[in-house]
Amino acid sequence: MKTLVVLFNLKAGVTPTDYERWATTTDLPTVRGLSSVGAFEIYRAEGVLGSEAPSPYAYIELIDVHTLEALFGDIGTPVMQKVAAEFQMLAHEPLFLITERFS
Repeated sequence: MKTLVVLFNLKAGVTPTDYERWATTTDLPTVRGLSSVGAFEIYRAEGVLGSEAPSPYAYIELIDVHTLEALFGDIGTPVMQKVAAEFQMLAHEPLFLITERFS
C-alpha cells in the first residue's frame, strides 16, 4: 500500500469555508468511494511544532491507495476528472508526495 501526501494552500479568493464545504460534500465521499482507496483524511495545519511560525501549508491530505495503477484507473473516470478539476480550481500548486511505510 502507498500513501499519497498532498500539501497545499488555497488559491487567492478561496476561503477555508468554501474549500471545507466542497471537501466535505464532494471530495471526501467521492474519493473514499473509489475501489483503489483504502482511506482518505484531510487535515488543517495549525503551525510548526516548537515554533510560532505558521505552517507552510494550510491543508494536508493523506490518501492510502492499494496500488498506484488502480488509482490512475479510477482517476480516469468522468466523475473523478470533474472532482480533480474542481480541486485544481481551489488548491494553489498542490504538492503530491508518494510514500511507502517502511516500518
